[in-house]
This record gives sequence, C-alpha cells and structure tokens, in this order.
Amino acid sequence: MQNYFIIDHNINTVKKIKTVLHDFPKVTCIGISENKDDALNLILKNTPDIIFINIDDTVDDYPRFLSEIRHYCKKDFAFVALSDSRDQAYDTYKYDFFDYLLKPIVELSLRKCILKFKKKHPKKICNKICLKSYKDFHYLNTDEILFLKADNNTTDFHMHDGSIVSAYKTLKIFENRLPQNFLRIHKSYIINSNCISRIHYGKSQCIIKKNSHRIPFTKTFINNIDFINTKLSNNIFTVLN
Repeated sequence: MQNYFIIDHNINTVKKIKTVLHDFPKVTCIGISENKDDALNLILKNTPDIIFINIDDTVDDYPRFLSEIRHYCKKDFAFVALSDSRDQAYDTYKYDFFDYLLKPIVELSLRKCILKFKKKHPKKICNKICLKSYKDFHYLNTDEILFLKADNNTTDFHMHDGSIVSAYKTLKIFENRLPQNFLRIHKSYIINSNCISRIHYGKSQCIIKKNSHRIPFTKTFINNIDFINTKLSNNIFTVLN
C-alpha cells in the first residue's frame, strides 16, 4: 500500500486528484489539509509516501516547509508541486521535488506522475506475515492465504489447507501491509486475487478455486473488482457463452 497527502485549499484540485488516484487500488489518501501547520502535524504522524503541495498560496515558504519535514523524518518523501504557472518549476527541482503539475490538473499528467512513482518505488513483496500475541508468534505464508474475513475487532485468515487462523487486529491493519495481490472487495473481506477462479458480477460474488468459497463484493470496491478482472483476463483465451 502506498499513501498520499494533499495540501491545497482548492476543492476542485483535491477532488481531481482523489478521483484519478482512485483507479489505483493500492494508492490511498490519508489526509488533506488547507494550511501548512496542520499539514506538518499530520505528515509527521502518518508519514505518507507522496505529498501534493500547492506552492502558490497554500504553502508560502515551501523550502522551509520541506526542510522541517526532512529534519524530523528520515523517510524519503516524494513531493509533487501544484501550481497555476511554470514560473517556479526550476526552483522546485532544485529542492528535489519529484514532479511538477500545472493546474487545473490534467488527468494524463497526474496518471503519468503516479505510474512513474510506482516504477521508481516498488513495494517490497512480503511472503510471510507474523501474528504476534504475547509470546506466541504465528507465521503465515501469504501464498497460502485464500481470503481474510473481519469478525468485529478480529480478523480470520482462511488458509489453503482449510484451517482458520484468528488475529486480534482489524481488517484495516492487514489491508495496508499485505502484498499487491490482496485487495479489499467488501467491508468485511480482503481476497487473494491469485486464488480467484470466477467473478460473477450479477451475483456480486468472487469464487475461490479451493473449496469453492463464495466471497461477496460491494459497489464500494467495484474498482478493485474491475482491476482484478482485467489482470486475470490478460493473456488468456476468452470464449463467450
């Protein structure tokens, strides 16, 4: 999971960024701010991967603002400048901005920016996760996980061998830490897309290869379903019934 933060007071700009980035299943907005003080606090607290900054009037002294963030955080943030003109483009590259986007935001430019970021900052693949409870360490191979199901404040891992392993954490915790092939399709389910044998849009269900589990999905996460469908449909022979 990769996260972004927006510092801008323009509602249309914020809406445009969120709309386009909604197409990327593993890129999530973790905050929006209209002033640099609140933004600094939230950035230090949540440490996003990408920070979109309106350098025209929302953050007046952006070099100092960037310096503060870098002083308190060791993380290598990707700063993306938002501006009405190209006047400050050269200066932003001197301060190591990742990209410079002109407003009003053009969808293609923003999409290229995110794809460039993802290419330069690939997420490390984690093949195992550890469920820790006091002195008990339970290791799970992610390839053997079929799906995760929320049960109040706990999460059940349904495994390939038919076993169920429970963790005393919410589904949201695991959503941000699992490999790219795990996607949320329902408020109560995260599914391993590599284990899907069928997607039935009419019944709003995904069928798991093993044991024919029928996992429901909702319109809220339809973009994730479409993403899985596109991924599974690549390089295969399709027959229409």
